[in-house]
Amino acid sequence: MYMRGDSYQLQGQQGGQAYNTADGAVTGSFRWIQCLTDTVFSALASTNITNASTKLVSITLPAGSGLGGSFTGFTITSGTVIAYSA
Repeated sequence: MYMRGDSYQLQGQQGGQAYNTADGAVTGSFRWIQCLTDTVFSALASTNITNASTKLVSITLPAGSGLGGSFTGFTITSGTVIAYSA
């Protein structure tokens, strides 16, 4: 039986990539961003989270936390994340 949906994608089955400060501005289509270490974003773009670009930047997101939504780009000031493809 072939099933694919939100649970499939939230489990990382669509793939992802690790990013840190060396990557600069990242663009793409992401469903989940998992913080591997304490992380601070200087830019965060989301198509379905109101005020993500202003309220979720310049704050420290602790290691182990994650952000779910529809993300189109981000820049990391400090930390390391895995961004899972949408």
